[in-house]
Amino acid sequence: MEKSNIHVILSAAISVDGKISTRENDSKLSSKEDKIRLHKLRSKVDAILIGKNTLLQDDPLLTVRYTKGKNPIRIILDSKGTIPISSKIIKTSNKIPTIIVVSKKITDTNLLKLKKLPIEIIVAGENSVNLKLLMKKLSTKNIKTILVEGGGTVNWEFIKNNIFNELIVTLSPYLIGGIDATSFVQGKGFAKIINSPKLKLKSIKRLKNYLVLNYTKV
Repeated sequence: MEKSNIHVILSAAISVDGKISTRENDSKLSSKEDKIRLHKLRSKVDAILIGKNTLLQDDPLLTVRYTKGKNPIRIILDSKGTIPISSKIIKTSNKIPTIIVVSKKITDTNLLKLKKLPIEIIVAGENSVNLKLLMKKLSTKNIKTILVEGGGTVNWEFIKNNIFNELIVTLSPYLIGGIDATSFVQGKGFAKIINSPKLKLKSIKRLKNYLVLNYTKV
């Protein structure tokens, strides 16, 4: 299987202290202007990706609103295939292309449940989703750009595996604090600064009291 050549963009609205939600999972950090910017970006990518935790917390549609444009393919990482059929994404999957990514650990019952839905199922990984394998499989589907709007755990997996090209964060004028609040990047983290990906500041855009920082990977 050929190596993936997909352009991956990590995207999030973060507080000044680097949180993407409070300890009670309140993640309403974006302004109206920033939402319009984000939805314009969504309309320009081939696919948008989140993890199951983000789906359970926010129950998002992941469609293009606030602006005109096409809806991207929606990709959900759900290694055990336990996505609720009552979620907005499943309810609209007959109208908007949706991919559920599972691992080989999925039970026969859950796999059968997913096969009855108007979605595409991709198996990538043994006990959890293998992102490198997934990217290779997605690149055969004419997907060239993916916008990752996942939580801190999903972001860490992309960063740890060096599977991203660009980073767009909106710095919101809030201070959240708390060890139980979710950071933009969770996971184990890097032990040494030298191991961290090197980033280059591409642009800064001011949206009233918000700053949109666009970085590319060096």
